Amino acid sequence: MDTAIQASTPRKTWRSAQAYALAIVCLGLGIGLGYLGRGRVEVPAPVQTGGPTGTQISSARGAGSDMPSLSQLKFMADKKAEPLLDQLKTDPNNAKVLGDVAHIYVLAHQFKEAIPYYERSLKADPKNVGMRADFASCLFYSGDADKAIETLEEALRYDPKSAQALFNLGMIRWQAKGDSAGAIVLWQRLLKTNPNLPSDRRQAVEKAIADARKGARPTGG
Repeated sequence: MDTAIQASTPRKTWRSAQAYALAIVCLGLGIGLGYLGRGRVEVPAPVQTGGPTGTQISSARGAGSDMPSLSQLKFMADKKAEPLLDQLKTDPNNAKVLGDVAHIYVLAHQFKEAIPYYERSLKADPKNVGMRADFASCLFYSGDADKAIETLEEALRYDPKSAQALFNLGMIRWQAKGDSAGAIVLWQRLLKTNPNLPSDRRQAVEKAIADARKGARPTGG
């Protein structure tokens, strides 16, 4: 399985359609950004839209089904986030709940919706390196590679050995900036500072290093 994410031309921002397509590839495969953190990511389970026709949204992973539209995915995310948002009414600075809301929107490819919740979560718990790495992935998918890099570098100031931050920072430097040499250095540092990394994830990092050395850039739809 290819562990590298879809290539893009180095630029500060991408069109929303490009970011959406990239996110589908990365999140659907459960690899690339976030692979060393939360692990495999799934599109939310199908729900009823509640619209006039009551049409059910097909699962993006179901056989012969269509990918839900962005508006359908947002509807799913809004419904799933409702009980957490209710909690925030009485506990507005709960870092975990804020992060959970952000993650729901990321799963639904609503990256700009997720950003303010990540920001609030990190304001309440600035030393949460995992949350900071997740926020960086969200920023990257939204098209802001520069801020994603800045966020990951800040995460590494809190925890220089963070496997998630090191992996994601290398992936962004390689794919968004074309800096394969810088990515390899980061991934080698990851392997050196995390000797107990699970074998499947170690293999993923090693393959990313091999692909970066060859200059391999996966093709995408």
